[in-house]
Amino acid sequence: MRKTVKKIVSTVALLALILVSGCGKAAEKADDVTVRVGSLKGPTSIGIVRMIHEKENNTKYSFTMETQADLLLASVISGDLDIALIPANVASVLYNKTKGGISVIDINTLGVLYMVSGDSSISSMKDLEGRTVFTTGAGSTPEYALRYLLSENGLTDSVTVEFKSEATEVAALLANDPSAVGMLPQPFVTAALAQNNALSVVLDMTKEWKALDNGSQLVTGVTIVRNDFLKEHPAAVKAFIADHKSDAEFVNANVETASEYVAEAGIIEKAPVAAKAIPNCNIVCISGTEMKDMLSGYLQVLYDQNPASVGGSLPADDFYHIAE
Repeated sequence: MRKTVKKIVSTVALLALILVSGCGKAAEKADDVTVRVGSLKGPTSIGIVRMIHEKENNTKYSFTMETQADLLLASVISGDLDIALIPANVASVLYNKTKGGISVIDINTLGVLYMVSGDSSISSMKDLEGRTVFTTGAGSTPEYALRYLLSENGLTDSVTVEFKSEATEVAALLANDPSAVGMLPQPFVTAALAQNNALSVVLDMTKEWKALDNGSQLVTGVTIVRNDFLKEHPAAVKAFIADHKSDAEFVNANVETASEYVAEAGIIEKAPVAAKAIPNCNIVCISGTEMKDMLSGYLQVLYDQNPASVGGSLPADDFYHIAE
């Protein structure tokens, strides 16, 4: 009897040891994985510049920065990137392309579009009536955002939209004729104002969208994760969201230091320009149900104008990762 009891005790102890050992390995795996993060050279990368700056002393992450979203998408699809910071509508396109293979974990940048002019009489959308607005992004999200705001303010037929191929063209046009009106993204807004003190921001398109009070927001960039990686390393993804939130708060509270990191990363060439642009780039880290409400409303607006802009169909609920 004693031998039997002894044997049972030994077996239980052995099983406990195996379970503890197994849990230790699982925890170690979650903690030790290096998360491969990709981002674009622009405002959507500003919220992670502290992580990028500290990469040599932080083995939790490796970073890749591209100038074109297509390159990031290819790396996500091939499995070479785990997390990527990309335009909001592109995330929806990727979700459809991968048949639900990715999820959004947070919004990293709200609107970066502004109306710029030397005409100080413009203080509301209604003041654009009878005017021509020069902008870029024909057939893409800047156009859809502008046309939506014009429509919601009853200005569809009374404002002419003229497209230029690049933001620098719009800036040059405004420099020659300060009475003209142009819609530009950051950091081109800051650069245009620095080159011509007759110009100023007359309308913040993010605020104009928010004033509609329809539950959505003007969203520029989101952060996505490959679902295969999320399933295998949920703790690492949760840690990234926490680190991202901390870094976004750091950037907004420490603009001068952050601007040095932005220049160092090559996002904006000169730190003084970055310092002026950062407060107007709407750098955030919004997750959970708030993220879902803001983003789903924005994607609905794009879909209503052109289904192709979000990949042909709106994402299902599993597109939005609501961390527990």
